[in-house]
Amino acid sequence: MAITRHPMRPGGARAAALPSHGRAHNLSLVLQTLHSTGAMSRADLSRTLGLTRVTVSDLVAELIERSHVIELGPSEKGRPGKPATLIDLNRRGLQIIGLDLAENNVLRASVMDLDGNILHREQTAVGAERGQQVTALVLELAARASTAASAPLLGIGVGTPGVVDPDGVVLTAPNLAWDQVPLRELLEEATGLPVLVANDADAAVLAEYTFGAGASDMILVKIGRGVGSGLMVNGQRARGVHSAAGEIGHVVVGTDGGAQCPCGKRGCLETWLSVPVLERGVARGAAGSGQAPQEVLHTAGERLAVALAPVVAALDLAEVVLSGPPELLQGTLLDAVRRTLAERMLPHRPPQLVVRLAEEPHDVVLRGTAVMVLWNQLGVA
Repeated sequence: MAITRHPMRPGGARAAALPSHGRAHNLSLVLQTLHSTGAMSRADLSRTLGLTRVTVSDLVAELIERSHVIELGPSEKGRPGKPATLIDLNRRGLQIIGLDLAENNVLRASVMDLDGNILHREQTAVGAERGQQVTALVLELAARASTAASAPLLGIGVGTPGVVDPDGVVLTAPNLAWDQVPLRELLEEATGLPVLVANDADAAVLAEYTFGAGASDMILVKIGRGVGSGLMVNGQRARGVHSAAGEIGHVVVGTDGGAQCPCGKRGCLETWLSVPVLERGVARGAAGSGQAPQEVLHTAGERLAVALAPVVAALDLAEVVLSGPPELLQGTLLDAVRRTLAERMLPHRPPQLVVRLAEEPHDVVLRGTAVMVLWNQLGVA
């Protein structure tokens, strides 16, 4: 997750960094290095970070006391003298709860280790429930997942449809009939754990960037109950002035009208592309009424590309990643996105724009929530 850095104003004095801030930064560096590199000796960690061995030993001692780092035993490297003791992140001794509220007709939860591996799953079906009914289901699901944890919990990460402010308030989520829902506060009161809440597509792009092969400049489009996107620009997640960067689901695509959207407008991207819309269109086509299934998917891909082309061109992105049910996105829809983007943009010199599916679409939001908690609780980006 991005740290906002503001440029200094002309003539302004640079504020001195407090010693406690410097120590927190160094603790974070130790954790980040171990998370990305794996087990190391204190001496290797000292050389990697450019810190003295005494400083590294002091930092490691504090992290061991917090149970964030553990000793694994002597190194097996054949060096002369006493073998060095390896240390590593407490990958299996700490766990994270993730909630994915964006899937069609189901709320999902998981217990994960610090590498984003899913250890346990829970889910709750959602039918006609909306508003406070959905909120109650989410709180109950979080409680079940917390009970299933087998190690101390670092916190809970949530990926939800809609616009989420920095305080974890869901400002609006039309498909859930949520308006100004203080989701972080409600979950923290119910569980006693630290909670991070983000838009589901923002969580997904963090997972693709951290655990997958995502580029530093990319857009990930999450297609589920609704449609949203997460943006990485120069390796940092874009938020926007209203915390709504990438909220493309309620952009009207074209001037030819379209179906009524839950937000009140007609022809929003979600009315062409959400999973319920695609499934209904494909089913009608297969039954012989309406457009043929391939036409439904082709039209959806075209509409998506129309919405994406200005964004991709303006930010000069390297990748467009689609995340959703592969049986709907693979083939016709993905090909239509590629072709329409190529038709609507100037040709680029290499490297060419990559348009692909997410590596693990089913769990991408859940794993993204783990990234959120790692950053918030351990400073691991």
